[in-house]
Amino acid sequence: MRRKYSKIAFMALALMLLDTQAVYGGVINMNINGNSREALEILFLLTIITLLPSILIMMTSFTRIIIVLSFVKNALGLQQTPPNQVLVGIAIFLTLFIMSPVMDEINTSAYEPYKNEEITQEEFVDTASVPIKTWMLKQTGNDELKMFLDMSRDEAIQEIDNIEELPLTVVIPAFVTTELKRAFIIGFLLYIPFLIIDMIVSSVLMSMGMMMLPPVMISMPFKILLFVVVDGWSLLFKTLVTTFN
Repeated sequence: MRRKYSKIAFMALALMLLDTQAVYGGVINMNINGNSREALEILFLLTIITLLPSILIMMTSFTRIIIVLSFVKNALGLQQTPPNQVLVGIAIFLTLFIMSPVMDEINTSAYEPYKNEEITQEEFVDTASVPIKTWMLKQTGNDELKMFLDMSRDEAIQEIDNIEELPLTVVIPAFVTTELKRAFIIGFLLYIPFLIIDMIVSSVLMSMGMMMLPPVMISMPFKILLFVVVDGWSLLFKTLVTTFN
């Protein structure tokens, strides 16, 4: 069951990218040769499938997680281990774990009523957009939100007092900017202990006159040992999850 409504939840996220009822309604209600509704809906679903990777990256916790995992890999000095496919898989399942309350809410408030034909497609889009927008706003910094509000040329948007009423065209870029900022901060903090190991190893090699020996070759085992001793993976995953709470 969870597997089923998880797919539906991400489809709902794709629908939210349209965040304009007038445009959305206008497209669905167009009548070309008397039978365009079904064709347009099929085209719309194909568009959703195409946009799924972007939705996963831009509207969930995936961005922060994959960037931090990449920082850890580089800080350890590992080139091929773990493979990028493994890092992406870890990021996806951590994203599903973090986003599960949002998906549950979308399933309960939007998908189930829509499946039971209690609400229309337009109402489904509007209802499904509320939980994900609320979640993104909780993770978005005030400075980033203010920056995109100031850059917006729409006076109606700039006059909005309640941030819950902001359109996704403002919330999403502010959210992504915040995610990039926080991911780089976490990555920098992760780099510090491994950088210290590199400096110590380099100093020892220079004092021993072994300047031709690459310090990375010697420091890598010590980095891996440190990461294993402190139970690095568990600590990293716990930190990533708690940063979203």
